[in-house]
Amino acid sequence: MSGASGIRCDSDLQRYDTLLAHSEVKRVRDRIQRIEEKRDGPGTRRHLLATSVRLSRSMAGDLHKMADHCVERLAINTPLELYAYASPQSNAACFRPEDGRVFIMFSSHLLENFDPAELMFVMGHELGHHVYQHHNVPIGYIVRGKPPPAADLALQLFTWSRYAEISADRAGAYCADDLHSVARALFKLASGITGEGVVKFDMKAFMGQVDEMVAPDGRPGQDAPMQDWFSTHPFSPLRVKALKQFHESSLMQDGGFDKTELERRVQQVMQLMEPGYLEGKSRSARAMRDLFIAGAILIAEAHRGITEKERAVLKGFLGEAYAIDKLDSARLATLLPQRITDVKNETAYSQRMQVMRDLCLVASADKPIATGEILVLNKIAEGLEVPLSFIEQSLDIPSDLD
Repeated sequence: MSGASGIRCDSDLQRYDTLLAHSEVKRVRDRIQRIEEKRDGPGTRRHLLATSVRLSRSMAGDLHKMADHCVERLAINTPLELYAYASPQSNAACFRPEDGRVFIMFSSHLLENFDPAELMFVMGHELGHHVYQHHNVPIGYIVRGKPPPAADLALQLFTWSRYAEISADRAGAYCADDLHSVARALFKLASGITGEGVVKFDMKAFMGQVDEMVAPDGRPGQDAPMQDWFSTHPFSPLRVKALKQFHESSLMQDGGFDKTELERRVQQVMQLMEPGYLEGKSRSARAMRDLFIAGAILIAEAHRGITEKERAVLKGFLGEAYAIDKLDSARLATLLPQRITDVKNETAYSQRMQVMRDLCLVASADKPIATGEILVLNKIAEGLEVPLSFIEQSLDIPSDLD
């Protein structure tokens, strides 16, 4: 077995370092630091004390023993404070350190409905975000900022944050050391079902959702919230599959496959959520790329023509290989129905959602989003049989790590 630094997902670390060097990320971090230095009001700890209950050792001895175990496993030297707040949802969060303390907040529903091994995973996951300093990339501030980030940066942020969740999951699994309990915790978080009544957890069936995602008629989100797909968090069955591979690797088992092979396998799983079609050479990739180009140009021109910001966004997606000025929007409009049909015939349902998510990022380049842009998005979504609600969700993607 290995320590916290040794189990971190390579793709998380590589993208994290790249983002920290990005000029826009640096600018936002500097602004946040200036705001915090000037702030006279109460900080995070004062807010937690005012809005939730601090769980002392006398109140929650077993929870503190779990925390001690996680702190030891992950080699954390920072004092830890635990808090609970009233909520009917199963949630937890780790806050940026303040005054030399780390804070973890649990919802009442989670504390009452998760068993010790499941809680150990959740706690280790939250501490993983602290250990890997994920909060140094202020994704929420950037994505919700005005103006919104360029689409290429938004894609980088969303991709990194999914790998950051994989690292945090590994930290949680490293603390819990019980794959079935870890998978059951993710099932509870995804489904909201915490009892053992009419629904009983089946890990094999839960992970089977991943295989259905890539089937021609597979529809991700049938048994879990559709907005999880393409959000900052990996879709829960993907997380379980990635954790199963982690559990079977040499990082957790003597004689398991090495970390290089683990990262290769995880990359394979996570590619279900990556826009690889922009460079791919398969028929499905070409069909997706052709539809994206037509849709992106028509969206950009739907309101007062293509702006410089939209032009930069498209170049960020397509690279220098495409001369945007030479693309004929009138001709693309006539080709659009056939390109929609080609994608519908050549791709899995998850891939159609992928194209729609990326087109939504193009539409978000200039806000407010014009009615004409929404009409183009809706027309393509209807042709691909993607629910219009997915468009609304994609235009307002949740952006915080937890």
